[in-house]
Amino acid sequence: MIIRFKNVLPSPMQDMDVSASEVWQSDFELHSKGRYLINAASGKGKSTFVNILYGLRHDYTGFVEFDGKTLEKLHISDWTSLRTEKLSMVFQSLDLFPNLTVMENILVNNSLTDFKTEKEIGEHLAVLEIDNLRDKHAGTLSMGQQQRVAIVRALCQPFDWLLLDEPFSHLDTHNTMLAWRLIHNEVIQQDAAVMMTTLGEDYAIEPTKTLRL
Repeated sequence: MIIRFKNVLPSPMQDMDVSASEVWQSDFELHSKGRYLINAASGKGKSTFVNILYGLRHDYTGFVEFDGKTLEKLHISDWTSLRTEKLSMVFQSLDLFPNLTVMENILVNNSLTDFKTEKEIGEHLAVLEIDNLRDKHAGTLSMGQQQRVAIVRALCQPFDWLLLDEPFSHLDTHNTMLAWRLIHNEVIQQDAAVMMTTLGEDYAIEPTKTLRL
């Protein structure tokens, strides 16, 4: 799936100077199988960018296309299909259900497609060293533990694009390495593309392109 941005500018940024941005009010394409980094300081619109891609924000001028079709023309059923089969996301806010267990949080997503078996999910949790937490309620976990759960949840569905909004912000170097290795392996298996926002770190992912906001 090829994504094209043309002259996009979020409404809250209408009065800001975006002349140095490679994203806002620019014309560019993002191609399948690519590895893209969005590096910027806080407040520059990183989360806004990925939320536009995921269809959660529509308050912008310009247009975005998926394979030549503008997002404005997509219906709710289109977004349902996209989020089930084409787009997966690790939200900066994580968006776990605090009263559900780790496994229940993951199965809520996985049950839509039965993409992974419970054994495979357990293996993912083991890689991130949180398999002992599968029966713990998400709301009782540390932010770093919750972030790892959110990563596993995002990997338990088919996708062409994996959107990662500061996915390692609560992780130390060791856990970041484990998480990126798991993400990388799943992306390779699914022959997918990655879009990741960061505050400047590149995590040695060897990006196809780095875009400045």
